[in-house]
Amino acid sequence: MTVRTRFAPSPTGYLHIGGVRTALFNWLFARGHGGQFLLRIDDTDAERNIAEALQPILDGFRWLGLDWDEGPEVDGPHAPYYQSQRGDRYRAAVDQLLARGAAYRDYATTEEIQAEREAAQREKRRFQYSRRWMAESPAQEAAFKAEGRRASVRLKMPREGVCAFHDLVRGDVEFEWALEQDHVVQRADGTCLYHLASAVDDHDFAITHVIRAIEHLSNTPRQMFIATALGYALPAFAHLPYVAEPGSAEKLSKRKLSKYLKHHEFKKIHDHGADIAAALGLGVTPETFNPVVVDFYREVGFEPDALVNYLLLLGWSLDDRTETFTREQMVEHFSLERVNRSAASFDPQKLLAFQERRMQALSLDARVARTCPFLERAGLIDTPPTDAQRSRLGLVVDAAADRIKVAGDILSYPEFFQADDRVAYDEKALDKRVRKDGVEPLLRRCRDRLAAAEPFEADSLEAALHHFVEVEGIKIGQIIHAVRVAVTGKAVGFGLFQGLAILGRDACLARIDRTLERLKPEA
Repeated sequence: MTVRTRFAPSPTGYLHIGGVRTALFNWLFARGHGGQFLLRIDDTDAERNIAEALQPILDGFRWLGLDWDEGPEVDGPHAPYYQSQRGDRYRAAVDQLLARGAAYRDYATTEEIQAEREAAQREKRRFQYSRRWMAESPAQEAAFKAEGRRASVRLKMPREGVCAFHDLVRGDVEFEWALEQDHVVQRADGTCLYHLASAVDDHDFAITHVIRAIEHLSNTPRQMFIATALGYALPAFAHLPYVAEPGSAEKLSKRKLSKYLKHHEFKKIHDHGADIAAALGLGVTPETFNPVVVDFYREVGFEPDALVNYLLLLGWSLDDRTETFTREQMVEHFSLERVNRSAASFDPQKLLAFQERRMQALSLDARVARTCPFLERAGLIDTPPTDAQRSRLGLVVDAAADRIKVAGDILSYPEFFQADDRVAYDEKALDKRVRKDGVEPLLRRCRDRLAAAEPFEADSLEAALHHFVEVEGIKIGQIIHAVRVAVTGKAVGFGLFQGLAILGRDACLARIDRTLERLKPEA
């Protein structure tokens, strides 16, 4: 048997971290068994679907390296892979269910169903539809139609016994059939609902293993009932624990961003991403720049392997020691037997640690390649960059070292890519470090010392400044911070002497001169 798994996103919004974790487990299981991984678009909910939401989902999977063997934008023998395009197939399945007595046409109105539900509440009994408006014969159907009623199609669920199956994560599971409702599978307008579509597609696409989130466990009895009634072989089921909020047992949700921002590390990730987005001129909204959605990490410059490695450990472990895996090792070692049953808490601090390790493990050339697109998008270098721009980028990335935790962090150093007269000054830094009694004449004399330094390299510049400090009889802090602000426009950064050498003599002197002009009293 060829193993075939699937992930079925609904284009109703951005791709959730928990959804990606589920897709990853499906991908790893298929790849580890030499099988196929399919991507299917569950777009039966026409009112909630957002056409433009699909492309970020596909782009996100490609960025993460989770390739699919069949699905959107990939030719396959089971096309189409959009449920919205498979209506005829679902309607044929509904006809089969009706013919086999596993479903019935129901002519109840919404108000009548609600009245039965409210009566059950008043009588303190479990609601179960009476099937009063079920059409069991052509005559009944004609009578209901004569009243102007329209029919939906409901499953005729068993009302005794149990639905039992073995879940590859949860173990043996049982549901009482009597607790199942007669679920609607086709609306009065002829459109079919998710549960029917999902069961039919899993059969038609020859899915062998349905690996999905725990939230779908309660859907399994009705889908098993549909599949069995249609004569389908049942797939194996595995229901994964959900991804929980930081430090909580509650499910991680895209809608609770403000709550998560009380968590320091989560806020750190979010605010850092927002700064990068602002530098790129991107609009920042809770929907797009939310660390609960995958697109956030792609936009700010995370390493996809870091995110994938972290997600692997949300609910799975090899042992109590190993945390870092190559993609090949993930495929080799992953198994459903080692998936935990309990929820896995999303830990932003741990994710950042994975990212920082992955980033620093890259070669300098690789880090330059990661950061270059951010400078291009921000208009700080040409597209493609010139040789001189790429060379300078390499020097900045090397000097910044572990300060560049994500690729977008390169935007923290615009002063190395801007024209001298475009460098923005931090006014607070100017006030604190430059606009002080005695600093202006010191800065002028220091400028002359730097102008005479030979060669204009980090070591000789450091020696020149230390000699200047000795001659002036001052502490180095009285001038070094003023030089940094004058040249870079801000109070912090990587090694000053490396920065001066990267900028070069002409740029450094021009910027100090510009700063000195700012210190002149207005006429």
